[in-house]
Amino acid sequence: MTALVTYATRNGSTREVAAVIAGNLRALGVDVELGEARYVRGLTDQVRSQGRSWNLVVLGAPLYSGRWHRDAHRFLRQHRKELAGVPVAVFGMGPRDAGLEAWQRSRKQLGRALAKHDWLTPIAVTVFGGVDPPGKQPRRDLRDWTQIEAWAASIVTPAARLPETTR
Repeated sequence: MTALVTYATRNGSTREVAAVIAGNLRALGVDVELGEARYVRGLTDQVRSQGRSWNLVVLGAPLYSGRWHRDAHRFLRQHRKELAGVPVAVFGMGPRDAGLEAWQRSRKQLGRALAKHDWLTPIAVTVFGGVDPPGKQPRRDLRDWTQIEAWAASIVTPAARLPETTR
């Protein structure tokens, strides 16, 4: 199984989460490429030149002021054709406030962002806790690494079960 884990980031916290997801997928025997969404075209071309294709794509991006990072939207638009037959799992970096309302708001924001790509039916969608930008004190960090690792493991099985014709 081959996977692309791609991300958009402003301050680096989404990259850190994507790297943990990639590492967990590798530990499960998945051949993983990790790259920033705005630069992923070269990775896609490299895989095609080797006669391979992705069996799973993971896309993550932060939510800022109610909007999902523009590079995530751009990635979905630019790779729509290639993603049509590939299982896609999506995560957003959401609230920096531990309250239930903040989590619900972030999940709705991610849902609205994905609705702009009505052709996409992700196999998994989640929101992880966010991180205050560098320099802000005290710096809140709501990332739950155990949850992130468990989610990474959970997306391998659904992707592996899809028939070859949909991959």
